[in-house]
Amino acid sequence: MEHTDVHFDPAEAPELSLVVPAYNEEAILASTLKRLLDEFEKAQIRLELIVVDNGSKDRTGAIAAEFARANPAVRPVRVEVNQGYGFGILSGLPHATAPWVGTIPADGQVDAEDVVRLFDVLRANDRMVMGKVRRRFRLDGVKRKLVSTAYNLLVVALWPGIGTYDVNGLPKIMHRDVLDALDLRTKGWFLDPEIMIKAHYLGVRVLELNVFSRMRGNGLSHVRPSTCWEFFKSLGRYRFSGVLRTWRRTARIRPPAPPPQPAAPLPETVGTGAR
Repeated sequence: MEHTDVHFDPAEAPELSLVVPAYNEEAILASTLKRLLDEFEKAQIRLELIVVDNGSKDRTGAIAAEFARANPAVRPVRVEVNQGYGFGILSGLPHATAPWVGTIPADGQVDAEDVVRLFDVLRANDRMVMGKVRRRFRLDGVKRKLVSTAYNLLVVALWPGIGTYDVNGLPKIMHRDVLDALDLRTKGWFLDPEIMIKAHYLGVRVLELNVFSRMRGNGLSHVRPSTCWEFFKSLGRYRFSGVLRTWRRTARIRPPAPPPQPAAPLPETVGTGAR
């Protein structure tokens, strides 16, 4: 995956880039962005927000642009035609410039304070880790909870040891080197399972933070019953087709860059002036 080549003063460069896909989220986007910016500033962590207007028909793009004018940490990206949840994220990832990169929805269901806590733990580890939340306390209806439980149990049955019972829990944060090795391709809702399954095969450890998942106070959920059925079909195809085998033949995490070497001392100057 190619990334935008932007040069920063190391003292000002972002430590974390979060891609925020937003589709018709004018009711909640401003609140979500403000909370993230405020909490990371309070924690003195340099944050970059890549806000992807994923083909919205409302003021989502205008709100992202307003934040970008007021705060250089916000970088808006426009997708003209919505091609799916995953496509929005894949459109934003090349614009991320920090060594740690993640994705978080615009709906504000996970508190910004929890996102800070997650990253604070994550950055103290090596690059072979992924940080994510597990929504232990979810204010969903009974039907939604049953579907979610069945879905996550199926994932664990197909890929034992995957390291989570909340495959779709967001944010997910990982080192750029891990992200590059994942070679993400999914344009639809299956992107989150693709991340977790490929990370599992790469041997990436999963660090989970249990969080309280809030109800959507504003905005609309874009997950439909047909989406759940597509999840189940995609899991079967992914497990038993040759897609994973093809990826695993070439998947590698590049070795870490060597530490910078100290500059060689300057040779002593020998005076040659006339006496």
